[in-house]
Amino acid sequence: MPQYLSPGVYVEYVPPASLPIAGVATSVAGFIGVVADDVTMPPQPGQFDLANEPIPYTLALAGEPILITSWEEFKTKFGDFQEGNKILAHAVYGFFFNGGTRCHVLRVAPSQEDPPVPPLNNPSDELEKFEPVDEITIVAVPGAISQAQHTAIIAHCAKMGDRVAILDGVQTEDPGNVSGIRPVGPSQQASYAAIYYPWIKVFDPVTEVPDIIPPSGHIAGIYARNDATRGVFKAPANEVVVNALDISRPISKAQQDGLNPEGINVIRSFKGTIKVWGARTMADDANADFRYISTRRYFNYLVESINDGTQFAVFEPNDLGLWQRIKRTVGDFLLNEWRSGALFGETPDKAFFVKCDADTNPPEVRELGQVVTLIGVAIVKPAEFVIFRIQQTAGE
Repeated sequence: MPQYLSPGVYVEYVPPASLPIAGVATSVAGFIGVVADDVTMPPQPGQFDLANEPIPYTLALAGEPILITSWEEFKTKFGDFQEGNKILAHAVYGFFFNGGTRCHVLRVAPSQEDPPVPPLNNPSDELEKFEPVDEITIVAVPGAISQAQHTAIIAHCAKMGDRVAILDGVQTEDPGNVSGIRPVGPSQQASYAAIYYPWIKVFDPVTEVPDIIPPSGHIAGIYARNDATRGVFKAPANEVVVNALDISRPISKAQQDGLNPEGINVIRSFKGTIKVWGARTMADDANADFRYISTRRYFNYLVESINDGTQFAVFEPNDLGLWQRIKRTVGDFLLNEWRSGALFGETPDKAFFVKCDADTNPPEVRELGQVVTLIGVAIVKPAEFVIFRIQQTAGE
């Protein structure tokens, strides 16, 4: 406390008891892919050796996540389009071209063993490197289609609890073979994942002809674009896949009728326009609350935002004043979410509630050093099936 030694008026700054909750980022991707040791790196502008030859950029080390904020920056770390980085380069290019702005890229080097071991058979070690990178909210391993790969990616996202997986379906499988397209079945953990099928065709600047590539990088960019233009609560579907020339195989509505209930999100061509035409996770029936990827991602966003925005409460006196501060802080945040259209209800009272009082914090709870807050939210769900019932009536 300051000392007051003489009569007068003293004006002092009083910091707020708690700061408003700021929503966390939702569209930072993490990509894992193979880049050969001998890829050709572009020259550094204005840098020459003693023989007056351009000095190329240095290839990024394997096994270290590197923040990338543009396609040009990717080229300086992993090289331009070429055979040694083709799948990863197309994925990252598609991410930025579709609206992504920030991603972490982890390079995997080809095996040096004899005979060589296929890289990323089980990406668990590489995924572990993403754990300290708290801002990652989307994980993709472009081209990973095996059961072991999908299981590892799903397990990583479920373990972290703040990110989702974008999985590539097996593009060589027939649309009628659900288990072939989706090697891992529905589960609680799989509510943290969405799978997309079929693969897409893009222009390959190396061969100068269309090439078939996995769609996960482009889909991650669509997530980011959708978050920026509409919000994370809006399903990233009925969205154009920018830079896609076509799909690897046409999918009819009848074929999608068998895929959509199984949690396989179809990419379809509508008169030449390539669109994402599905918005489901791979959740099982017991976890139907997270059937839609928008619900899962928005719930992750709420949890992470509230967690970050209420750190002020740790070690504060566990009294009525703290309970009111928590209710006000969380309530104001959810009020803004309701105003943005993320929560369903004609009024805020119908859209959410925050309860932190003597009922949630009886003496036995307080004695354990705990303060318990109960939060309820009505998250908007996508209108997946739009139905018009038209009736013919007699005129008057």
